[in-house]
Amino acid sequence: MKQLRHHFIAPMTIGAIIALLMLAALPAAGIYAVDLVSHPNDVFTDAYRNASPSVVAISVEREEGGGNGSGFVIDKDGHILTNAHVVDEAREIVVNFIDGAKVRGTTIGIDRASDLAVVKVDLPAEQLSPIPFADSQDLVIGQIVLAIGSPFGQGWTLTSGIVSALDRRIRGLTEFSIGGVIQTDASINPGNSGGPLINLDGEVIGVNSQIISETRSSAGVGFAIPSNLARRVARSLIETGEMRYSLIGITGFDVPLNVSELLGLPNNFRGVVVREVVDGGPAAASDLREIAEMRTLDNELVDMRVDIITAIDGVAINGMNDLITYLARKTHPHQEITLSVLRDGLQELELPLRLGSR
Repeated sequence: MKQLRHHFIAPMTIGAIIALLMLAALPAAGIYAVDLVSHPNDVFTDAYRNASPSVVAISVEREEGGGNGSGFVIDKDGHILTNAHVVDEAREIVVNFIDGAKVRGTTIGIDRASDLAVVKVDLPAEQLSPIPFADSQDLVIGQIVLAIGSPFGQGWTLTSGIVSALDRRIRGLTEFSIGGVIQTDASINPGNSGGPLINLDGEVIGVNSQIISETRSSAGVGFAIPSNLARRVARSLIETGEMRYSLIGITGFDVPLNVSELLGLPNNFRGVVVREVVDGGPAAASDLREIAEMRTLDNELVDMRVDIITAIDGVAINGMNDLITYLARKTHPHQEITLSVLRDGLQELELPLRLGSR
């Protein structure tokens, strides 16, 4: 029901309302007119009203100048989730609430790999309004989303858009990538970093983190760390002060057309081609092989040795982004997994591998 209601974002004509009331007479459709005819402004307003008390504006002082960002309260103990790049190397952190309260914050954990951090404030529980997390696995492209933050220092600004794409891959603050990222056209600018991307129920679906723009201002291509990863990182930072990620010990790439053609695979075949097996890594202790040319003719490759990872523990892996996302969300260091591998386009293998820690 919520999915249907969310799609109605333009004011409805009387004719449209009558049509919806007629639809409500069809019980098989499972549609209730009372939800559909609500004014769309009310939905946005209610979501903002519910979420904004949880959102904070963050001011940071560093040795080389200050900065601003956003964040949001995640529990009654005073933990606030934000981006690592907002509070990294901060000498002083001031957290501002929508009711005018200002309090100093202390960083209790930073995870540069996911560009996430947890800051703690000392406030009574009754002054804190934690915002709930939604399951980012349930997101669909085209779903309406809202961003709340402090772009250019303008606190508690609401912008709206849709989920433009899912399962994007972006760089963290290390050499490793962040997988499963949400792309949105909701306006995100400097200062929005660390603020929540929410659904129309006022639940966090992501942490606004990056944009693609030649001018450092919104061009309609923003990225948010998915809520499922953010929640896992936050929990680990609170409990241990760090986040540890699993490592297979390979470099790889999505299956390109020329590899599919060479191996006689369908042109929609998907997986991860193992480019390199890192010396001393977990994959090096398994039977996983890196790609190698076997034979050339007239300077063109006509044969190769290649392992393609197609699944982990029975879960299909469609490309490198899937592999990164699965490891971050579903596994922990030293866990044993089983890789499904297609070798040389002919042989299907099940290879056990004990994950390392990066």
